[in-house]
Amino acid sequence: MKRTPLYNDHIKLKGKMVEFGGWEMPVLYSGVIDEHNTVRTSAGLFDVSHMGEFDFSGPDALECVQYLTTNDASKLADGQAVYSLLPNDRGGLVDDVIVYRFNSQHLMLVVNAANIDKDWAWVMSHKKGNVTVTNKSDNFGLIALQGPKAAEILRPLTDINLDTLKLFHFASGKVAGKPNCIVARTGYTGEDGFEIFSGPSDASDIWSSLIETGRPRGLKPIGLGARDTLRLEMRYSLYGHEINDETNPFEAGLSWVVKMDKPGDFMSKEIFEKIKAEGPKRKCVGFRMVDQGIPREGYKIFTHDAQRNTHDEIGRVCSGTMSPSLQKAIGTGYVPVAVSQIGSKILIDIRGNKRLAEIVDTPFYKKR
Repeated sequence: MKRTPLYNDHIKLKGKMVEFGGWEMPVLYSGVIDEHNTVRTSAGLFDVSHMGEFDFSGPDALECVQYLTTNDASKLADGQAVYSLLPNDRGGLVDDVIVYRFNSQHLMLVVNAANIDKDWAWVMSHKKGNVTVTNKSDNFGLIALQGPKAAEILRPLTDINLDTLKLFHFASGKVAGKPNCIVARTGYTGEDGFEIFSGPSDASDIWSSLIETGRPRGLKPIGLGARDTLRLEMRYSLYGHEINDETNPFEAGLSWVVKMDKPGDFMSKEIFEKIKAEGPKRKCVGFRMVDQGIPREGYKIFTHDAQRNTHDEIGRVCSGTMSPSLQKAIGTGYVPVAVSQIGSKILIDIRGNKRLAEIVDTPFYKKR
């Protein structure tokens, strides 16, 4: 298993280590619920150094990224980022990514850890034009500082003006005395926060400085367990769960990330035009359990008909958990469009018992 530059810091902080996408990562420290609530109320620190970074540079860097991804990077200002998708040639998804634009001749894709090799092979076999693509996944430590107190904690440690750094924008500067860091106002929790790129050898010092500065303000280290419950409350997709090689953006609820009118062609554009015109046959919905029980990935979804005793299997659960913020069991799953309306009732087979659930509006968690 691979280890991030922060492995020793996790051991020191008594993180419980597990395998994730070929990496040895902390799943929890103090406990998932405590960590989750910490991020919602103060701030949490995540090691996301296992994520991949692909660098695109050259005269055709922008055109190449435009062809490979679905969102419109030509609309980005320098120093701006955007959520996007890396489609395959069949209308499915190789990955979901963040595109960072330094300028029209230099962009970066941040990809999911478990998909680095697959994404790299895909990009290298489909890149176009005069562009140099470099896999810089081993060149970065990446730390996410997330929560309402994130700016307050980072401010004394950086020379970057956080007050002018808007959501999905990034800037270069010093963090904890370490030069050449990139600080982006991005995250995967639904809270304010930052993702800090540094050299791998600087990551541990930056992590320690943030822990030290943040501890009096309630900052705690956060594992993958709470990272998952936080993103699920926001109904953010996780690759391998809500999206994969077979799912298209329209059924996944990601049509807003596909810019059909952007200049030039892009991968699977014709297929997406057809799906958009015809409408998807199924939809990924959010549901809340009415009956007792916690839905888990792979559990079967059935129709609910109070008049009939027979129920038809219509889908599977993609993700499910007990939501710490809502104190209710929630989940996502694909169901036929006819059953996908908010307020529709479905049944989830939980260990042989069919339990009632209701399709609800998402995100599940809405800030007061």
